[in-house]
Amino acid sequence: MKKANKARPLLLAITGVVLFLALWEALPRFGLVKPMLLPPPSDIPATFWREVQSGAWLSAVQESLKHYVTGLVLGSFLGVALGVLTGMSRTLEDMTNWVVRLLRPIPGLAWVPFAIIWFGVSPAAANFIIIIGVFWINYFAALGAVQAVDRDLIELANAFGHRSPVARLFKVVLPASIQPIMSGLRTGLGQAWMAVVAAELFGVSGLGQRMMQASSLLATDIVVVYMITMAVLYGIVDTSFVLVRDRLLAWKA
Repeated sequence: MKKANKARPLLLAITGVVLFLALWEALPRFGLVKPMLLPPPSDIPATFWREVQSGAWLSAVQESLKHYVTGLVLGSFLGVALGVLTGMSRTLEDMTNWVVRLLRPIPGLAWVPFAIIWFGVSPAAANFIIIIGVFWINYFAALGAVQAVDRDLIELANAFGHRSPVARLFKVVLPASIQPIMSGLRTGLGQAWMAVVAAELFGVSGLGQRMMQASSLLATDIVVVYMITMAVLYGIVDTSFVLVRDRLLAWKA
């Protein structure tokens, strides 16, 4: 009975995917939607293989991964570092409060003109857009996590002689806030992929550029190939992150 209960969610998930693909296949096959606008999923494998054989797929993936990793690492590091420092210092929080309020609502795409002006149409411009997209998620996750640390723990650390900011940081603040900080990092993994597409739409080589080229030719099957590619890459990155996170946080279980 227990095995049946465990298998039921998996069967339902598979059923949902099959029904989704069947509906997708039926829409263009029965003329409800033009295949040019929505290619059937049965056409995607052949298109994918053509992209692989031409070398376009591997080249686009490699370029986007470079942008993704660089922007993700820098944006996450800067966001977490500034969030932790601001959470530990009321003075710094008061100084940056209105700056954050002014800058936070500006979407990443709004920075594209400045990225082009400052860096040109280059990988540095793409990295800048991704950093902006990831930074705020990690900043607020770290800020909220640090501010939520139990003050009794800090007082206890002071009683044991850990009075310096560095000692409090490593003895109390980071161990107590690591879980929500990791949640912010995980959210940033997905946000970074969305930023990659936005960053590459203005001509920087990668998945986004290849999608724009294909869409201008109404090659929607190629667009779908790269959409699926991004979904698969995100799934691999997210699953890997969860495995690493669970191992790092095993001591909290």
